[in-house]
Amino acid sequence: MNIIKLDATESTNSFLKELSVNSDLPNYTVVVTDKQTSGRGQMNTKWISEPNKNLLCSVYITFSDFPISKQVYLNFAIAIAIHEALSSFGLPNLDIKWPNDILSGKKKVCGILIENILKGNKIDATIVGIGINVNQNSFSDEIPNAASIKNITGESAAIDDVLFNVVKKIEEKVLLLSTKQYEVLKNEYHNVLHKKNIPSMFKDDKDVVFMGKILEVDTSNGKLLIELADETIRSFHLKEVTFV
Repeated sequence: MNIIKLDATESTNSFLKELSVNSDLPNYTVVVTDKQTSGRGQMNTKWISEPNKNLLCSVYITFSDFPISKQVYLNFAIAIAIHEALSSFGLPNLDIKWPNDILSGKKKVCGILIENILKGNKIDATIVGIGINVNQNSFSDEIPNAASIKNITGESAAIDDVLFNVVKKIEEKVLLLSTKQYEVLKNEYHNVLHKKNIPSMFKDDKDVVFMGKILEVDTSNGKLLIELADETIRSFHLKEVTFV
């Protein structure tokens, strides 16, 4: 693991992406910072974090032969890895909210942003941006469901310990990708998928509220499959459906 530490940067993902263009980076190069001025989440949402209190990092991972058609399994691998890493810090009721938020109970403790670098029909490398709330005590009203390890467990955690646990677990799960153990990753992911097979209220991107239950993630396209009350099944891309 090659660690680059920054006092501050706009975005660790953006910094690492630019670095990868201009340098031949070793596999598992990690950029970590105390402060992000323009942190990003999924679909260009903001990632808001108090300086010096949380883990803000990006991990550069290279592949020798990983088809883009299997990218959903990369998402599975990263989400499972961080889920397992956080479980060692005493967080109760951890699960993965599709596609890759990590929740403890109903509180979000981690967000993940995966940006792939393509070469033809293969993923040549990926940059995994990770924001984990570690020791922050209070959060903006803009993110009412956020919480930190310290909030939930009552104990502070060393940010470096969280980082090393996360990267170690990512290496383990990416190894499953390289050995094509896709079914193992699929099963591990669905075993901890938030609200799987539990009747819940949802709202689609047209503001229609409906009852349904999550069945699984379609591995051919990454869409979420939800069974409706009439037993029909609908599929949703990211940001096309939310919990009510």
